[in-house]
Amino acid sequence: MGKVIGIDLGTTNSASAVMEGGKAKMIPTAEGGNLVPSIVAVNKKGERLVGQLAKRQAVTNPENTLFSIKRLIGRKFEDEEVQRDIKLMPYKIVKPSSGGGEGVKVVMGEKEYTPQEISAMILSKIKADAESYLGEKVDGAVITVPAYFNDSQRQATKDAGKIAGLDVKRIINEPTAAALAYGLGKDEKKDQKIAVYDFGGGTFDITIIEMGEAEGEASFEVLSTNGDTHLGGDDVDLKIMDWVVEEFKSKEGVDLRGDAMAMQRVKEASEKAKIELSTTQETEINLPFITADADGPKNLQMALSRAKLENLVGDLIKKTAPICEAALKDAKLSKNDIDEVILVGGMTRMPLIQQTVKEVFGKEPSKGVNPDEAVALGAALQAGVLSGEVKDILLLDVTPLTLGLETLGGVMTPLIPRNTTIPTSKSETFSTAADNQTSVEVHVLQGERPMASDNRTLGRFILDGIPPAPRGVPQVEVTFDIDANGILNVSAKDKATNKEQRITITASSGLSEEEVEKMKAEAESHAAEDAKKKELVEERNKAENLVHMAEKTLKDAGDKVKPDMKREVEDAITAVRGVIHQDDKDKIKTEADKLSEVIQKIGTAMYSSDEASAKEEEKPEEPKEER
Repeated sequence: MGKVIGIDLGTTNSASAVMEGGKAKMIPTAEGGNLVPSIVAVNKKGERLVGQLAKRQAVTNPENTLFSIKRLIGRKFEDEEVQRDIKLMPYKIVKPSSGGGEGVKVVMGEKEYTPQEISAMILSKIKADAESYLGEKVDGAVITVPAYFNDSQRQATKDAGKIAGLDVKRIINEPTAAALAYGLGKDEKKDQKIAVYDFGGGTFDITIIEMGEAEGEASFEVLSTNGDTHLGGDDVDLKIMDWVVEEFKSKEGVDLRGDAMAMQRVKEASEKAKIELSTTQETEINLPFITADADGPKNLQMALSRAKLENLVGDLIKKTAPICEAALKDAKLSKNDIDEVILVGGMTRMPLIQQTVKEVFGKEPSKGVNPDEAVALGAALQAGVLSGEVKDILLLDVTPLTLGLETLGGVMTPLIPRNTTIPTSKSETFSTAADNQTSVEVHVLQGERPMASDNRTLGRFILDGIPPAPRGVPQVEVTFDIDANGILNVSAKDKATNKEQRITITASSGLSEEEVEKMKAEAESHAAEDAKKKELVEERNKAENLVHMAEKTLKDAGDKVKPDMKREVEDAITAVRGVIHQDDKDKIKTEADKLSEVIQKIGTAMYSSDEASAKEEEKPEEPKEER
């Protein structure tokens, strides 16, 4: 059986970790470093690029470079958040013409993809890097999601893992994973209540967790969670971008918004300025030749201070305060009951965020956790728990949103309230609303609003075959069952006939099993193509190195190489150059092997020549005759 790793599938960056020697350890990427940019692109040659390679070419190829895809996963095209992103993203977000349910698709290289497929490409890269680092197959993963992700988003993330060829052992909430990394890194295991403030690239979560020890077991119980799945570092970047574009427009009279390439440069510069202002009071945004008009090229140059940045994004950061207060209220705690506040996500390095956290919780946040790595490390620990490698841990997570049914009058009737510990099961008996009604529609909802229409539809199904009877007489038992991944199964049973109907909620924006399998097969064939391309490139590189070595050998040898042998080497070099740009790996290898043999001949000849010269020099001089 292959290795199981922990994966933090982030909006901006992703990371992975593994249990080694009883400890969670970050897995480095093929390019170096621990973070994989969550970016996928198709370049002008039609090659697919993932991670750092995709990020490097984003400025020159904005329409075919996909980023922040996590903001779209598990959402419907009509969702307000999706409609907002359509206006902001340089790439196309479209309604699916086929497959993908009521979800969304994105366009890359003139082809439509679901967010699950794009996420799977990032996961495939992480899987390949992990296999290369570990030297063994990786077939399982624990993948993290924001605590406030709904059922559709969780199921879509699980589908992405499946498409990437991973057996998703568990979907775990990001703050819970971070708490695991924090709690198991401490020597003393005293009881404490911690708040995990997770401000990522695309989402914000606050989770209140009680940590302690019971009968020798480290326990982590989530008391409450709250959040906003469309508030993150991306929104901060957009505020800076808007300011930069408006400043440039007022100064130069040119609106950059219609120029995708210029906007990509502004985006990268805005992100860089935001990061720099966490450690400095002022930074300069400098983009030469950003655009041109009749008077010639124009440069963008402006200073941005930390005070100005805080003024621009203050309203976004302030949004997190009432969300934190709601989580405390749900946990039936005051801020004085919180022992530690852990910061997760790169955005939490921002001084304004740290100040906001201090104001809300009345204490300085803990700096004992790396905000970029804690989630991946926690996911690896959970993978260790599931494989039996890590023992004596009890992890009790919760469902973030209320689950219920639509009942008479369009009312939402809750069955499982938000912040209920999972896994859990709840049954309730309902009846018919009309005389002689022989079927009922079970409309499953998720949300906090009293009316069904204001909440999110997770699914619908019909239970028929109910014997005719006056209204209120038939008894239909509806059971909601949430597994440890936070994914819901619903069943309805007529008590008179024992007839039962059940569904696993995959959500209307989700993918069918057939679609997932088809995408998985496509991903596997693409992986095989990628492997072939890699082998071809490696063979080309070897051949190029060999040509360089042959030319250098000829030059260094000078007159020591006989003319006919020199001609043989030159012919072999020409033959390699003739095939090196062809897409035939075997041809390149054949010609390169021939060149290698010829070079060896030169080496042997030169060695023999040097040996003969040395012997000549060693001959004793004949004594000269005296006169």
